[in-house]
Amino acid sequence: MKLIISEKEIAAKRIAQILSGNGVKEEKVYGIPVHSFANSEGSFKTIGLKGHILQVEFPDEYANWFKIPPQNLVDAAIIKKPIEKKIMQALIKVADEADEVIIATDFDREGELIGYDAFQVVRDKKGEIPVERAKFSAITPKDIKSAFAKLHKIDINLAFAGMARQDIDLIWGAVLTRFISLASYQLKDKFLSVGRVQTPTLALIVDRELEIENFVKIPYWQIKVNLSNEKNEKFDALHHKKRFLDEKEAKAVFDRLPDTGKITAIKEALRPLKPPAPLNTTALIVAASALGFTAQKTINTAENLYMNGYISYPRTDNTVYPNTIDLRETLTVLSGSRQFSEMIRAVLSQKEIKPTRGLKKTTDHPPIYPTSVAARESLSEDEWKLYELVVRRFACTLLPESVAKNMIVNIDIGGEKFIANGSNIIKEGWTKYYPYYKHVDIFLPELKNGENVSVLNKEILSKETKPPLRYTQGKLVEKMEELGLGTKATRHTIIQNLVTRGYIKGNPLEPSKKAIAVIKTLKDYAVKITSPDMTAELEVDMDGIASGDLDKGKVVDISRKTLKEILDTLNSKKAEIGKAIRDSIKEDEIVGKCPNPDCNGSLLIRFSAKTKKKFIGCSNYPKCNKAFSMPQNGLILTTEDVCKVCGYPIIKVIRKGKRPWDLCINPQCPSKNEDYKDYKNKKPAQKTDK
Repeated sequence: MKLIISEKEIAAKRIAQILSGNGVKEEKVYGIPVHSFANSEGSFKTIGLKGHILQVEFPDEYANWFKIPPQNLVDAAIIKKPIEKKIMQALIKVADEADEVIIATDFDREGELIGYDAFQVVRDKKGEIPVERAKFSAITPKDIKSAFAKLHKIDINLAFAGMARQDIDLIWGAVLTRFISLASYQLKDKFLSVGRVQTPTLALIVDRELEIENFVKIPYWQIKVNLSNEKNEKFDALHHKKRFLDEKEAKAVFDRLPDTGKITAIKEALRPLKPPAPLNTTALIVAASALGFTAQKTINTAENLYMNGYISYPRTDNTVYPNTIDLRETLTVLSGSRQFSEMIRAVLSQKEIKPTRGLKKTTDHPPIYPTSVAARESLSEDEWKLYELVVRRFACTLLPESVAKNMIVNIDIGGEKFIANGSNIIKEGWTKYYPYYKHVDIFLPELKNGENVSVLNKEILSKETKPPLRYTQGKLVEKMEELGLGTKATRHTIIQNLVTRGYIKGNPLEPSKKAIAVIKTLKDYAVKITSPDMTAELEVDMDGIASGDLDKGKVVDISRKTLKEILDTLNSKKAEIGKAIRDSIKEDEIVGKCPNPDCNGSLLIRFSAKTKKKFIGCSNYPKCNKAFSMPQNGLILTTEDVCKVCGYPIIKVIRKGKRPWDLCINPQCPSKNEDYKDYKNKKPAQKTDK
């Protein structure tokens, strides 16, 4: 019997169905589904994991934060512990019958390590056993059958690169998190998470926030006129000096403008609008961000679509379709979709289908593209939105460019130069089928050089310069890729971890006072931790391990040496670091204004020495004894929001494995009353024809 090990249960089931022709028998081993089938190649069983079944940890003797100083962790041994014991039990039991193992996990650094670890579990129990590797980029009949017809060896170097990342992230995260948390007395659920990639990523968000806070607005003025031509067709124009920094100068120009002007020059140009490049992971996250998807939600949704055979593997850097993809065949498959039939016909009607190419070309996986037709009713709303995005993006990379006509008109009004700009799409190519591309058409009437125009209205617009925008999750992922922070498989997780730890919120991303305090302090005393340079270098080293050019042990040892140097600096300033962080994060403890009308105090998160519980109390205690209970489990974040029903402050509760939720602190809030909930949720009566 050949044992096929996949990364998830859904993949194990689909692989079994594809290779068997759907003649699959399912059994439960220790509660874990195992799929049995036979074909011309022999008998098989497939089992799905839940990602990693082992995780790296320090031995138990290093668990006590107070007894073991952070520096002792730098050179501590690293062990692997089971995190999915039922799956491991089932894997070992099923492997007893196997005479060969086939690893069918995702083909990337993380997937190779997951498969390698699973095989080691089997080998440790059973002894030496032949192993092969199935590599595929889509879970479709064609791709799976092709992958299993041509098996490979496990890529040990790729797996070791994944191990190096695990080891380095554990060491850096544990050491720095313990140091900062102990120095600032932020313990238990208040511990301050610091990491090799997480911290420079957070620094990007904090730096942008400080840039916004310190931005000095500069006032300026614009002069706008509304004109009409000889046919009484109206249009707008702006003074060529787009920004007057002196209001008096702007007013002087404004006051001497006459009621008529003349067109002195007309320039028209056709501008090609090139189709987008094929989707890779970063581009998918950016595009989905415009639809309201977080990075984590995008990857999770894309993973579901991939596992069900609708799209190709969603973790890829590639933006160039390989020759192995039959584009016409894929289009023919998609032509069966009612929602996309017009678009697909437009692509197929071309004499030559020539795809666009992005800047990145890799050989592990193709860009993200649709692999089969999905019925809208078979997908969730989010899945359909993302699937539609992938289908439309794929088709548009094969469609011709669109063309826009740009028009620049110079107008002389009393010796002052004004400019009118027009732009509209005159040839719809790919833009006709890509609603995510926004082009604002500005139409100008038909104008002639030398034509007289009338000034119907004139106005001075008072404006001021604006600070830079906060990062959206999509833009942050783009910036992380640019700086070499994380990988295509980890960037969304890093952002989610920052949210979960209470460092950032919202989208665009806003850092908490705690986040600003941690980054400011680290920049003052150990700036290297906040810089992307060192992290990017380590990512390059891990790529070197994957290619076989660097040794895993040496890369980890170099990282340990760097961390020791940083820790020496931190230890010499431990008291200052702790005080700086404690002083800065007090604002994060303010829940809101005290609702007592006779009190002007603030509600704070407090801890009762008597009951050993957290609660919310007034800063003016004992003069004001206003107090509220609060959840005892999970991370509690303050917000600036108030309840729309009762006006009391809102707190955010974050618990592992659950969605964060907003909670009104008022126990008597009408929104918590079941009758109120029923009223709010009640659907309006349906109208009936009589």
